[in-house]
Amino acid sequence: MKTHNAVGGGSVGSVSRREFLAQSATAAVGFSIVPRSVLGRGFVPPSDKVNIAFIGVGAQGLRVMLHFLNEPDVQGVAVCDVNKSGSDYPQWEVHEFCDSVRKLLGVSSGWDWLSPDQPIELTHALHVTGGVAGREPAQKIVEGYYGSQQRSGQYKGCAAYNDFRELLEKQKDVDAVVVCTTDNLHAAVSAAAMKKRKHVFCQKPLTHTIYEARRIAEIARETGVATQIAVGNQASEATRQLCEWIWAGAIGPVREVHNWSSRPFWPQGLDRPKESQPVPDGLDWNLWLGPAPERPFNHVYTPFSWRGWGDFGCGALGDMGSYSFDTIFRVLKLDAPVSVEATSTERFPETYPAASIIRYDFAARGEMPAAKFTWYDGGLWPPRPEELEQNRPWGGQEEDKEGLLFVGDSGKILCGFSGSHPALIPQSKMDAYKQPPKTLPRSPGNEREWLDACKGGKVKPGGNFEFEGMVTETLLLGNVAIRTGGKMSWDRSTMKANSDFAQNLIRPERRTGWEL
Repeated sequence: MKTHNAVGGGSVGSVSRREFLAQSATAAVGFSIVPRSVLGRGFVPPSDKVNIAFIGVGAQGLRVMLHFLNEPDVQGVAVCDVNKSGSDYPQWEVHEFCDSVRKLLGVSSGWDWLSPDQPIELTHALHVTGGVAGREPAQKIVEGYYGSQQRSGQYKGCAAYNDFRELLEKQKDVDAVVVCTTDNLHAAVSAAAMKKRKHVFCQKPLTHTIYEARRIAEIARETGVATQIAVGNQASEATRQLCEWIWAGAIGPVREVHNWSSRPFWPQGLDRPKESQPVPDGLDWNLWLGPAPERPFNHVYTPFSWRGWGDFGCGALGDMGSYSFDTIFRVLKLDAPVSVEATSTERFPETYPAASIIRYDFAARGEMPAAKFTWYDGGLWPPRPEELEQNRPWGGQEEDKEGLLFVGDSGKILCGFSGSHPALIPQSKMDAYKQPPKTLPRSPGNEREWLDACKGGKVKPGGNFEFEGMVTETLLLGNVAIRTGGKMSWDRSTMKANSDFAQNLIRPERRTGWEL
């Protein structure tokens, strides 16, 4: 396909853990209409397809890959992962991986080897089963999918790589990449791809550090490629509805926001293991570490549990806040906070705490007053609003007890975690509320925005890296505040905090060869 640079200016609603993770496999405050260039599921000529390389095909990367393969104008041409294959990737349903592949291929049997379903204990409270993922299984899936469309039943057009740098150098037919690595590799992979003029779709959080977020936004601006983060609620009806309600004065000026998550459901609040374990066959441990300092392998880090380790993941805040922060930023037209303060359970040198509360202070913006935004995780949440009827559950609208509350001078809006199902409370207020007209353009969907931009659409996707870089900087300030354990002032223009320790976390050292 002939590629074009996207130019111009630039999200999943409140769902249960299972629904949320399934969907996620799937702006300045502005919103854009992105034209749908592919209608229906009919034949799409090769010249109109986006050739995509999938970088990072562990459990979540596999889900995301299957979602994109189902798009008629996508052609998967390569996969890449530092792990050849493994059978201990967590599935959220028994047989999840094999059932998902069968659905993609339209078959009722086969692919059983993808779901050996051995028990895995992620935490004392969360037990799942293991599935097979990695670059070789992903390659077999891609070729099996396209083979099912051939008369011969055979297809051998998907390459497999261990190192993303080799892929970008050798795979000349790639138009775009989908990045689903560990958090600490998001920036390195995205930067390398953009510098090669490849369009990039990246899992959340956009980056692992604040400096990376700033640099990635700069590279996106310089190269002009189409970029998008995997934050589907930026494209949702609920986010637009919240903007229209609050901008129309539904609850008066908003001075307070509360947002709470039941995450983490992986281990946090622990010390580094003292023992070293053998590196599993087929895993390139050095590449897995990426820019992080060297350390011996231990199964405590991978797969999945890396999120709780400061060198590799961004904890509960990075995992979930990427969704809700996006909605809050758009609704309240936020920029950078002036200060951040955090309290938590016991702090450990290398892992995030088991539970935390983080408060951001934002200055007034135009007609909007100064606002305080408080984040809660680890099962913590704010006091029950007086307006909420006693027969309505508190803690959230889903099984995971997660939610979002906007507090205005003349009312409150309760939503799902990232803004879904917004409602004024009490119900009598919602029943009497006359909703304002729909003034914001609606979106065809998060992935569709990006794919259309890859194909030359002139509208930037709503979750582009320039906008999301600012959101991610703010998000990650919370993790810095957790590590420093006090109130921290912030000057975004100079990227300066009021402590040397915090400054080292804003731009930590990187291993040689991993500079951005």
